[in-house]
Amino acid sequence: MVRVGVVLSGCGVYDGTEIHESVLTLLALSRAGAEAICMAPNIDQMHVIDHLTGDPSGETRNVLTESARIARGEIRDIAEVGAEELDALIFPGGFGAAKNLCNFAVAGSDATVQPDVARLAVAMMKAKKPIAAVCIAPAMLAAICRDAGIAASVTIGNDPDAAGGIEGMGAKHLACPVDEFRVDEEHRLITSPAYMLAGNIAEAATGIERTVAELLRMAG
Repeated sequence: MVRVGVVLSGCGVYDGTEIHESVLTLLALSRAGAEAICMAPNIDQMHVIDHLTGDPSGETRNVLTESARIARGEIRDIAEVGAEELDALIFPGGFGAAKNLCNFAVAGSDATVQPDVARLAVAMMKAKKPIAAVCIAPAMLAAICRDAGIAASVTIGNDPDAAGGIEGMGAKHLACPVDEFRVDEEHRLITSPAYMLAGNIAEAATGIERTVAELLRMAG
């Protein structure tokens, strides 16, 4: 059975993992017979957003604790996970990928990545194991690759501001429709726009399902 690490960043589109994207990812993995190993960093969120009003709530929440809501409690601290345990890795999107896993949302092309996230991703790349990222998460991959001296190719769809930030980190941005994905064959990276372009859950599902299928194909 192929073992795929699913890296979560909280619970909720505005301050954590996009819930639709994470559930679609987990469903696609399960239907394909893969084992999903959910994980998240044990850190505080950058901030907490009231998803009803869109305003900061002033609360403090933990990324690992909030991610456990999506994983139904079956989740690990990413600091305790090694590349040798996994065959592939995938990052669902949501603002948490750009606020908690890295700070691209506020720092743009000067973004830094949470150390345990960067460590695991780099270890996977060194082991030639495939990594997928959807929605805004490819911007985080671009930051990881920049710091590792890798000139990656990724997509977030066609948003010019996000694409500019990605290219400012030395990566190549590839335009991509919502229902497709792009592959950096050299570095074994797969990226797809999901809710960067999707107008509904069905549109997001098509791209994510195809991305997961390619990830599993590359994982062997």
